[in-house]
Amino acid sequence: MQKLTIETHDTKGVIDITEEVNEVIHKEDFEAGVCHVFVMHTTAAISTADLDPGTDQDMLDAYTALIPKLNYRHPHNPAHVADHILATLIGPSVSVPVQDGELVLGTWQRIVLFELDGPRSRQVMITLTAGI
Repeated sequence: MQKLTIETHDTKGVIDITEEVNEVIHKEDFEAGVCHVFVMHTTAAISTADLDPGTDQDMLDAYTALIPKLNYRHPHNPAHVADHILATLIGPSVSVPVQDGELVLGTWQRIVLFELDGPRSRQVMITLTAGI
C-alpha cells in the first residue's frame, strides 16, 4: 500500500491524479491486477472522468445542483454539510484494472480527485492487488 499526498488549491475542483497513480504502479513494478484508489477524507471524493476543457466545472455544477438547500444540523459546520453529502454521492474510491504495468482506462478516462472543501492536503491510499 502506498500513500499519496495531493495538495489542492481551490475551494472546489477536479484534480487529475492519473499520473501520480501510474507512478506508484511503475515504482512497485506492478504488472497485472487491480489498482484501488481511496481518499481518506469526508469532503473529497475519487472517481473517473473525462476532463475536456470545462467538463470539470460542469460536473461540479451538476453535482452541486443535486443537493437541496436545507437547515443542516452538522455540529461542526453546517455550511459544509453539502460537501459531505457530495463526497458520499461521488464516493471515496475507484478500482481500475492494470495490465502490462499500465492502468486500463478508456480513451478519455482519467482518475480524478474531487476537492469539495479546500484548499487542503488530501491523503490518497493506493492498494495494488495482483491478478490470478
